[in-house]
Amino acid sequence: MSSMDVTVVLACVLLAASVFLFVFGVRNDASDSAPHRTKLDELMERRDAIYENLRDLRFEFRAGKFSEKDYEEIKQSLEMEAARVLADMDRLTGSVPTPATRQAATERHRS
Repeated sequence: MSSMDVTVVLACVLLAASVFLFVFGVRNDASDSAPHRTKLDELMERRDAIYENLRDLRFEFRAGKFSEKDYEEIKQSLEMEAARVLADMDRLTGSVPTPATRQAATERHRS
């Protein structure tokens, strides 16, 4: 066997070993073992988004971008949605719903 053949064989072995290590040497990432989002996580994100929308709405109303009538309509809609989300969170966690969340859940089933 010539030195060129030995070099080629050695290069192939090194390449095979590198591929083997790359494929089978993958370590689990922390996110691989993390639990998937639950319904409660989704509701909490929705609640936070609604609260942020209410803050933005208040700011934009004060800046004069909405009439008082439009502001009140949008605010009431967001507050009702927040109450529905809170009622759903109460149901999931087994908490006793507040009168406002009970009313929002009742109105949601009617519509």
